[in-house]
Order: sequence, then C-alpha cells, then structure tokens
Amino acid sequence: MDLKNLNIAVVGGGYGGLAAAKALSVAGANVTVYEQAPEIKEVGAGIGLRPSSMAQFRKWGIFDAVASVSNPSDAFEILTADAHPIAKEAWPEIDTFGTTTHLIHRGDFIDALSSVLPDGMVKLGHRLEKVVDHGEAATLTFANGESVTADLVIAADGIKSTVREQVFSDQQPVFAGEHAYRVVIDDPEALSMVADGNLRMYIGRGTKVYLLPLLSRGQVSFDITALHTDGTWAPEVTHEEIVKTVEGFDERIVNVTKRLDLAKVNVRAVYDIDPVETWHTDSIALLGDAAHAMCHHQGQGANSAILDAGAVADALVEEGSVKAALAAYAARRKPITDELQRISRNGWTEDELNEVFPGQKPATMSEA
Repeated sequence: MDLKNLNIAVVGGGYGGLAAAKALSVAGANVTVYEQAPEIKEVGAGIGLRPSSMAQFRKWGIFDAVASVSNPSDAFEILTADAHPIAKEAWPEIDTFGTTTHLIHRGDFIDALSSVLPDGMVKLGHRLEKVVDHGEAATLTFANGESVTADLVIAADGIKSTVREQVFSDQQPVFAGEHAYRVVIDDPEALSMVADGNLRMYIGRGTKVYLLPLLSRGQVSFDITALHTDGTWAPEVTHEEIVKTVEGFDERIVNVTKRLDLAKVNVRAVYDIDPVETWHTDSIALLGDAAHAMCHHQGQGANSAILDAGAVADALVEEGSVKAALAAYAARRKPITDELQRISRNGWTEDELNEVFPGQKPATMSEA
C-alpha cells in the first residue's frame, strides 16, 4: 500500500506514540501526534530496551540517537534478598539481532525519540474528549475545541486509554496487589553494586528490589516492588514504611533505602489490564499500554509498545488496505502480548500472596 496519501493521527506522546510516529513516518505516511500535556516529559525510572527494540531503532535510522544516551548491558542477575546468586543470564535475542539490551532513563528515551521527529509533528495541549469511528476514517475531538479526521487513528494513550474506553472496551485498570517505589539516585553504594552495567534483581519475601544502572548518567534506577493491599493509584506512604519492605535484605540495599529522599520517590500502586478482546476497527487501532498494559516484572511494557509500532508500520507497507493491515498487526502482536500479560501477573508465590492477602488473593494473581 502506498502510504504517501495516508493521514495518521497518533493519540499520545509517550514512548509508544512517538515510536509509532517515527516508524510510520519512515514508512512514508503523514503523521501527527496529539499529546494532552503542555510539554513532553517523562518522569520515573530506568528501563531496558531489548535487542529486538534496538533492532527497530536501527531500521528506523535512530539507533545512535538512543544508544548515545543509554548504556549496553551484558546480562541480568537474580539474587536472594541477602545477595546469594540465583541466576545470571545474558540478555536473550543478542545473537538474533546483533546488539544487546541498552539501559536508559525514561526521560532520556523520550527526549531521544522527540529529537528525531520533524518539527510540528507533535501537537501539545490536545486532550482527547471524543472519538467517532466512521468506518474508513475516524474523527477526534479535543478539549481545546479542535477536531481532526484521519484515515487511521493509532491510540497510544496509555492504561487509562480514552480511545479504548469509547470504542473497544470499558474495562478498567486492575490493581495488581502491590506498590512500586521508584527513584533515580546518585548513591555511590548503589552504583558500586551495578558498576559492570548489568541489571540486578534481589528477591525477598513479598519484596523485589531492582537496581538498573544508568551509567551514561552516573546514576542508578532503584525500584522496590512490594506486595500491598492499598490500591490507591498514588498512595501515601512514609519513609519508614518503605524501609520496612527491605528488612532482611543485603545491608547495602537497606542503607540505600534509608538514605532515599521521599520527596523524589515515585510512589504508585501497580495496575495492569485484562487482555482486550479486540484491538482494532477498520480505521482505529490500539497500541502499547492502551492495548496491553502489563505489570513490570518482565520489563516488557516499553519494548512491547516499540514492537507494536514496528509491526503496525510493517503491516501497512505489506498489506493492500488499512483494514487488512490492522488485522495483520493484531494477529501478529496480540498473542505475544496476551502471553506477556499472563506471565507478568505471576510475580509472587502462593505463600507470599496468602501472607499479605489472607483468603482473598487478588484476581490478577490467580491462575491465568
């Protein structure tokens, strides 16, 4: 299909939306991204961009832009709470794609993606209020009064997707029964634990601690994920409560946690969504968290969005119509992300769940 006359509206300027914009524009389409925030800014911690994602960046001509603000990692390591090794493995897919996983700060990743898009492609201050599917096109109406009609709408508007709710499913985010406490720190002791550039995860009873080195910044992304009964989206916790989650862990982890500045810690209840039955109409498609938000235990949220972006662009090039392309895209990606969602929910043992949720195991943690 010739994409030169295809007008595509991408809803959402996160990494899924920006990756989709790049992939689609490289394929030849006319793309506009509509982002509700007044500026594109990503807070939070670090992520790992897998070899398959880095291969997409190479295909789109932006590998160097991403690599320059990230650091390659040879392996990931899983340890007990008191630092006894459980497993150490090279990142999968290295041989397949000829590169390794790169670790990057979310903000640096967003900046890198933004920097490779043409001026004017991203329109800020556009909060979507309504989407109408006309069959061969769709119309978006924004809170600022603007409205646009596009041949194809890509909904990359996150776990609380307006497009998903209005067009596909009114299912709401599901509490995963845990909190995540995330912060990027300069702590020398934490940095010394991951100086080789490899990700480490320490597992204790009801708590996992992730140390993800951001060597290009001289920092560490420090993440504590702990079972919790409070499903408030942005819960209030004390420093003492966070320290309590790492009792019995390696002394260095306890020390780092005690030194955290609570004002800088991103505190969130963890949510995902149940698999969405249908991802597309003839002119609208879901992408990234809007389609398959998942718990972060497998580190696959951002990578899945990037691979979605590549898959939808490839399908549009390969197929003879938008309708056929969206069907091919969903057929290619949905079975993979359904499985990743399932696996990512199995982050805890039965004993750990029963200890925190006696007699009331959360639905998200039941057998899928």
